Amino acid sequence: MPSLRVPPAASLAGEIMAPADKSITHRALLLAAVSDRSVRVDATLDAEDTQSTVGAVQRCGVEVSGELGGSLEVAGVGLRGLRPPPAIDCGNAGTLMRLLPALLAGQSADHCVLDGDDSLRRRPMDRVARPLRAMGAGVFTAPGGTPPLVVDCRQRLVGCRHELPVASAQVKSCLLLAGLYAEGETWVVEPAPSRDHTERLLEAAGVPLLRDGDAVGVRGPAEGLGLPDMEVPRDFSSAAPLIVAGVLRGDPAVRLPGVNLNARRTGLLAVLERMGAAVTVEDRRHLGGGGEPVGTIVARRATTLHATEIVAHEVPSLIDELPLVALLGAFAAGRTVVRGASELRVKESDRIATVVAVLRALGATIEEREDGFEVEGHPSLRGGEADAAGDHRLAMLGAVAGLASETGVVVSGFEAVGVSYPGFGRDLAALASEGAA
Repeated sequence: MPSLRVPPAASLAGEIMAPADKSITHRALLLAAVSDRSVRVDATLDAEDTQSTVGAVQRCGVEVSGELGGSLEVAGVGLRGLRPPPAIDCGNAGTLMRLLPALLAGQSADHCVLDGDDSLRRRPMDRVARPLRAMGAGVFTAPGGTPPLVVDCRQRLVGCRHELPVASAQVKSCLLLAGLYAEGETWVVEPAPSRDHTERLLEAAGVPLLRDGDAVGVRGPAEGLGLPDMEVPRDFSSAAPLIVAGVLRGDPAVRLPGVNLNARRTGLLAVLERMGAAVTVEDRRHLGGGGEPVGTIVARRATTLHATEIVAHEVPSLIDELPLVALLGAFAAGRTVVRGASELRVKESDRIATVVAVLRALGATIEEREDGFEVEGHPSLRGGEADAAGDHRLAMLGAVAGLASETGVVVSGFEAVGVSYPGFGRDLAALASEGAA
């Protein structure tokens, strides 16, 4: 659907199974492809981005059976068994384009060109190409450091120490994967901790991780990978819009079982707590395989929300949720400030500019800053029209705003949710319907 009108809702209620974790589905499929055994990955995410990853590993000669959204059996070909084709289409999947070059660089093949859609072609890829070249890889971008990416798969890799200027789980993951093929030790140092899904999966696959303070590394060349069968948890970033919807309109509550509670992903929960939101976590446990913590998140309507300030060291743990923080700030007493989030400018859209444009169009008082934004809270939000700008996070932001607005919101470009959460509109409508019952 090109657009969706979301009317205001007096209350929301019900239980929703959020989609499987996109980040972990990508990583599990890629590591399973180069494992020494056939790997079953349960509860995978069926979305456009993960379809791109399945297509990519199949193009590299890996047999994948089953269906996304359920269980996939990936017939691993070993660390050096990929047969990359001349070209691979990554669609809109930035994670795929940033991680796959590390695996391709370790193969004894010719070269492969990675390309994507118009949105992906605007995203910076020199942040992986440069450090890979420092290890001896032949990885080259278009002028300006953007896709397409050319990977020469015939180079010898040598480990080195990488000091990342910006915390990035995708860049860190790429370099650790490249380290599996490199002679010696490969180290990655970040200015702040980013998501550690790759590290968890590598350890589950039998790779001894090296640690020195904030640095993490691997010693190569690795002999092989023994990734076990695993289950993918529910995606916190996909659950987050429903959590925020529950904070704004949950009565009696919105429940989300099996959500990933990895501390490096759930910074939003700490922000919600200090804003005065009524959010609790029940049924905590760990999943097998990657060892991720999960639980049931319960969100109820908050009596009062208080403004807060997000600073740079918090940003990596809630980078995908910062648009939702802006929406919460529009209803919170005081001025909510987000700083140190310049990374938002190189997402699927310039998320600083687009978040400001969307919320301002809906009646919020919000100001753009170079590395974030400031939002002045009011008791209500008018509503109106929101342009998703081809960005799935903005489409979901507009829809949640519609539920909490006075007149509703028409979200243009709502089909962008297909990248990560194709059923989002349906699930949101189900919560509104049960809340009205």
